[in-house]
Amino acid sequence: MDKRKVINAYQRGLLTVQECAQVLGVERVQLIRYLDHELHEGSLQHPPSSSSNALDHL
Repeated sequence: MDKRKVINAYQRGLLTVQECAQVLGVERVQLIRYLDHELHEGSLQHPPSSSSNALDHL
């Protein structure tokens, strides 16, 4: 599955951070760090309250 689509589903509130991490095959903590970094860089939008090729390095 395209990693950008998974991140987008998380941002739209369709997946939890745990589900998103499972689909991407990374640890939850790794994903949270990545998302936090990307939010500060301005690459991602903040997800609603209840994911890009840049994930290739995870």
